[in-house]
Amino acid sequence: MMKNVVKFLAGLSILAITIGIGVWNSRAGQDWLLEHAVAAAMKRPAGLGEPEGLKVFLCGTSSPLPAPGRAQACVAVFAGKSLYLVDAGAGSAQVAALGRLPLEHLEAVFLTHFHSDHIAALPEFNLNSWVAGRPKPMVVFGPPGVAEIVEGLNDAYRLDLTYRVAHHGEELLPPSLGVMEAELMEADTVLDREDLTITSFQVNHDPVRPAVGYRFDYRGRSVVISGDATVTPGLIDAATGADLLLQDSLSLPLVKSLEKASAGSRMEKIFFDIQDYHAHTGDLSGLVAKSGVRQLALYHLVPPPRNALFEKIFSRDLPEGTIISQDGMIFELPTGSDEVIVITP
Repeated sequence: MMKNVVKFLAGLSILAITIGIGVWNSRAGQDWLLEHAVAAAMKRPAGLGEPEGLKVFLCGTSSPLPAPGRAQACVAVFAGKSLYLVDAGAGSAQVAALGRLPLEHLEAVFLTHFHSDHIAALPEFNLNSWVAGRPKPMVVFGPPGVAEIVEGLNDAYRLDLTYRVAHHGEELLPPSLGVMEAELMEADTVLDREDLTITSFQVNHDPVRPAVGYRFDYRGRSVVISGDATVTPGLIDAATGADLLLQDSLSLPLVKSLEKASAGSRMEKIFFDIQDYHAHTGDLSGLVAKSGVRQLALYHLVPPPRNALFEKIFSRDLPEGTIISQDGMIFELPTGSDEVIVITP
């Protein structure tokens, strides 16, 4: 009896394999597989459903120092259906696209400062959200200088806009919605949008001036995004009582090692210069203790850890529970709760 069962199962397996090979090697079978695979790929991940509180998606966690699998600085913040971006570094628009972010709901982009690794993807986000059906121009908020940035990028991409409209038509791509608009938001500005309050605060990223961070408060939950910033009383005040702080951070042992290894080259001075305008990992315990922030997560990593040894060294002296974030990581802050839910990619 058992032998017959085994033979029957073996026969089924052979039949299934034969059918699978036939489907894989036939045009009709390939087309069927393609249709179902594409339909599945186009669905948005369950983790991006509308939250009752705040939701944060990391579009970019790297600094200008490159690392596989990491785009430059960009944080997406969801408040209900509304989507906001803080900074837009190179590669971050691709991470957002692969994460199936609903860019048609993009309300605004907030710039912390104007280093290239924080603004390079602005045109891509503008194009992608325009194509997705954003119903109004993409607004870019930032400190003094934001109008110059936006005007320059609009000029640089003016011809691209005309080509897109000529190809796809004004009904699909209204030309007025493809032009970015700048809005000044100096430090200590409060922007109220129904249940959402966005507050800018000054940070220290000398000699880069102006430079700001942003705090989002929505239905009793809060997230603070430092941008590039050392630990100062202003940063501590902004993070006080927050549920989540996304903080720029530099590992001094790793950067000093890179400086030493670069002796005699132009990069030696670069690695020396960057040491004093990012928050050191060793400074973050005091930041957490003084602010009482519930969850600290690091992004804009200097340098981004590329292996287990680098990550081990980067983790030295960090407060217990600190998260070294990854591109595609999601933080959920549901209303009526103190919980910070972390979803890893």
